[in-house]
Amino acid sequence: MLAKNNSAALLGGGTNLLDLMKEHVANPSEIVDIGRLDLKTIKQSPMGVSLGALAKNTETAQHPLIRKEYPMLSRAILAGASAQIRNMATNGGNLLQRTRCSYFYDISMPCNKRSPGSGCAAMEGFNRMHAIFGWSEKCVAVYPSDMAIALSALHASVTVLQSNGTERRIKFDDFHTLPGEYPEKDNSLKQGELITSIEIPKNNFAQHSAYVKVRDRNSYAFALVSVAAGLELDGNMIQAAHISMGGVAHKPWRALKAEAYLKGKPATQLNFIKAAEEEMNAAKPLSHNKFKVEMGKHTLANALEMALKG
Repeated sequence: MLAKNNSAALLGGGTNLLDLMKEHVANPSEIVDIGRLDLKTIKQSPMGVSLGALAKNTETAQHPLIRKEYPMLSRAILAGASAQIRNMATNGGNLLQRTRCSYFYDISMPCNKRSPGSGCAAMEGFNRMHAIFGWSEKCVAVYPSDMAIALSALHASVTVLQSNGTERRIKFDDFHTLPGEYPEKDNSLKQGELITSIEIPKNNFAQHSAYVKVRDRNSYAFALVSVAAGLELDGNMIQAAHISMGGVAHKPWRALKAEAYLKGKPATQLNFIKAAEEEMNAAKPLSHNKFKVEMGKHTLANALEMALKG
C-alpha cells in the first residue's frame, strides 16, 4: 500500500505524524495503520539484542535486558519527551521523527525541508536551537531524537522490509542523512520500505557508559546538546571510545575526532577535555548558537567522566 502511493504515510504510535498533520506540515492522502503488525518483540539475538520496530519506547527503556546490558539506551529514552508520549511512541517511529525547527512547523515561513526551493528562514532568523555541524545553506535544522543518539554510539543497524518482500540492513551511521542539497530527505529509506527491527551488537562498555542531556528545562524539552558516551577500558587505558552527540546536527553526530584522540590514552579528566576540544574545534556555529560550542565541550567531557565512573 505504501509503495503504491507516494503521498501515503505510516501510522505507528502517531506521536509525531499527528502533530505534523494538525499543523498542516504533513498532508498525507492515505494513512496506513501498522499498529497490529507483529513487530513488538524485544529479544536477545546472535548479534546482541533485537528491538521490534513497534515496541513502545517505555517498554524498551524498562526492559530488563536493556537496563542491564545497554543502560545508555535506557537513559537516553527516559530523557526524551514525557511518560505519556513514551508510552505511545514506537521504536521505529522514534527514528523517523522530523525536526522540531519552528520554521519547519510554521507553514507561513520558507523552509526547504517542508517546501524544497523556498529557502531556509532559520539561516537569517533565530537559530539558537540549530546545527553547528554538518549544516548546509539549504538547511540548519537539527534532529530531535534522544534514543537515536544512544543507538548511534551503540553502533546499531536498522533492518527494513522492502516492498518486494526482501530485507536489507542499514548501518546506523548511514540511516540518517545530512541536509546537503536535499534537506527534505531525513534518512535513507526508500518509498515502500518498512522498519522491522533495530539490531544492537554486544559491547564491552555497559558498565562504563552515560547519556547526558542539556536542555532549557528538565522535562519535555529537546536537547541543546546531548552526548552518549561509552568507554572500553583495559585498566585505566582506553581501548575504544564510542561517542555520539545530539542537538548539534541534522543527524546523530558521531564524535569521530574525539574517539580517535582517546584511543590508546589513559582515561583522565585532562584527556577527556582535550578530546572534547578536538571535536568541537570543527564546529561552525550560526549567529545565535555560538554558546553550543563551549556547551558541547563541557557536556562531552562530563559524559566521559560519568562513563568512567559507571
